[in-house]
Amino acid sequence: MVALRQRPSMGGDSTGDETLFGLIAQDIEKQGYSIRPGALPEELANALLLYQQNLETEKFKRAGIGRGDDYLENKFVRTDEICWITGETEVGKAWLDWSSGLQSFLNRRLFLGLFSFESHFAHYGPGDYYKRHYDAFKGEANRVLSIVVYFNTGWTHEEGGALVLYKDDADKEGVKVVPLMGTLVTFLSEEFPHEVLPATRDRYSIAGWFRVNTSATDKVDPPL
Repeated sequence: MVALRQRPSMGGDSTGDETLFGLIAQDIEKQGYSIRPGALPEELANALLLYQQNLETEKFKRAGIGRGDDYLENKFVRTDEICWITGETEVGKAWLDWSSGLQSFLNRRLFLGLFSFESHFAHYGPGDYYKRHYDAFKGEANRVLSIVVYFNTGWTHEEGGALVLYKDDADKEGVKVVPLMGTLVTFLSEEFPHEVLPATRDRYSIAGWFRVNTSATDKVDPPL
């Protein structure tokens, strides 16, 4: 069991969160992405790292591509393992509460129409990778905004494992993000191809996606 103090301190003070959310909104409005080193409230970041490190191995599954009936493991594309966050634990609920605050703020400030949120812990062992890809394809109107947060202390450039965020398909250089503890990355899901480079040691993170509501008469989205 991960011991936590009272919930208000776990998510950071409301003024601090609002300030951070405002900076993220400014970044997205200006350039479509935001990189904020050490931005996640420290207590929440530490609790999430401890919880992830103590998860039983069987709770993780090999990651794949696609959703629902279209899900497929593909080791050519990615080799990480994941565990979805449901909010059934105190630390999971704290993360979802914090993400909900960001969602509400961005909807008020940027009118994104974010309707739901899904996220998972991601563990990359030494040598694991996720090749260049988009989180959503233009016109599908599902994942709108991607978010990644890192839980790795003392990480150096030489250890690899960077997230590389490309501005478009023609970009070969990209912006490299070192996966240091508490660093938050958010970006428009349809706009930025990205990849995760192999690392020399275990790499811990959360990846999540804010979605719009695409439910129809015969289809519920997200699926139950």
